[in-house]
Amino acid sequence: MTDDEDAELLSLLDDEYARAILIETSKEPMSADALTERCDASPPTVYRRIDRLDEHDLVEAEQELDPDGHHYKTYRARLERVSVELSDGEMEVRVDRTDENAADRFTRLYEEL
Repeated sequence: MTDDEDAELLSLLDDEYARAILIETSKEPMSADALTERCDASPPTVYRRIDRLDEHDLVEAEQELDPDGHHYKTYRARLERVSVELSDGEMEVRVDRTDENAADRFTRLYEEL
């Protein structure tokens, strides 16, 4: 990552709502409406943070079908670890993400049934 990308990522992780979204979605996939309640935030705040987290590939969205026929998205955290290393006057930020592929998601969904 570039220095600007590192700074943007660290700024995002410094945001209390972004952290709350990551924490909640690390437990289970959640809709934006559920995140609004759990994070005690307004819907626009939640959607803005989700967009920023998605830009950094820290959350992934899955399309869900409501029993009444409507579609909505749920979000799952992909962030596993962030490490910051300072060495010789330089800072390196490393992000570890989950690598759940389609087969893994299908298996998880099947097991949840």
